[in-house]
Amino acid sequence: MRTQTLSHSQAQRFNPRAWLALLLGVLAAVAIPVGIELTRKLPGAALLDAAWAIPVAAVAATSSLLFARGARGAILRTLEPVGGASCIRLGRIFAMAGICFVLSSSIAIGLYELLLFRETH
Repeated sequence: MRTQTLSHSQAQRFNPRAWLALLLGVLAAVAIPVGIELTRKLPGAALLDAAWAIPVAAVAATSSLLFARGARGAILRTLEPVGGASCIRLGRIFAMAGICFVLSSSIAIGLYELLLFRETH
């Protein structure tokens, strides 16, 4: 990995992919908890209705990791100073948390459906 030293006269370019990685990573991490909280607040909604948040979190986490990869490539490819390294790092952390939420909630719903199936048959 190469390091660059910046003088005070060099301004870093904006890296939109890094910000998108962070935004989608945060969305991935909060989609399932927000879905669960919405089912608690909305009348007539059951906890199982929060399952709609699983694909949202999965797509957001995957997109965040892809944007982070593209942003890292933009940093390594250019000669000009490009910012966003901390956004990339945070985006990856939030995306991995979102993937953990997706996997654990998918396992929970799968086991619940298996128990319902075994109960009726």
